[in-house]
Amino acid sequence: MIASLTGRLAFKAPTHLTLDVQGVGYDVLIPLSTYYGLPDLNATLALNIHTHVREDAILLFGFSSRQEKETFLLLTTVSGVGPKTALGILSALPVSDLVSAIHAGDVEKLETIPGIGKKSAGRLVLELKDKLGKLHPGPAAPAVGLGSQHDRDAEDALSALTNLGYRLQDAKEALKRVRQERPAPLSLQELIRHSLKELARG
Repeated sequence: MIASLTGRLAFKAPTHLTLDVQGVGYDVLIPLSTYYGLPDLNATLALNIHTHVREDAILLFGFSSRQEKETFLLLTTVSGVGPKTALGILSALPVSDLVSAIHAGDVEKLETIPGIGKKSAGRLVLELKDKLGKLHPGPAAPAVGLGSQHDRDAEDALSALTNLGYRLQDAKEALKRVRQERPAPLSLQELIRHSLKELARG
């Protein structure tokens, strides 16, 4: 079972990346929290890995920190929460916000996560509240600068939102409202965060 990988970052997108380890390319699924902190292409990258074995596939889930991986594994212990749902939860909420919401029993906040309804949010609180000691929130990953990548970041934000389960048209409208209300250049992280807030408002 693969627990970690170190190699050259050959490709990156908001939901997955390719890590070249001595000529072998590994396709790794990642949350947005990991994507925000990725280096430039061709840089050396070390990831914490969870290997998920199914009858029809072997999936690799990658995380920039041990904290993210531990949170992911803890989420998958909740009934009805599989690996991809856990990844979506980490993409929608930073670990610190997730811990705060569960500790406070903030079901409404958890319901803003795509794919998490009222019952699922209640299960997260019920089943994880006593396990919060295993989670150790740390500083947020740095935002990715915009610079000349303004349009590319907008496209990446749109891709991230649709991969989180939002309809394409709804995601486009949310991004449009964010860019109208905040004309100053925003980082990719800020674009996604503000768009998620717009989508949560309906």
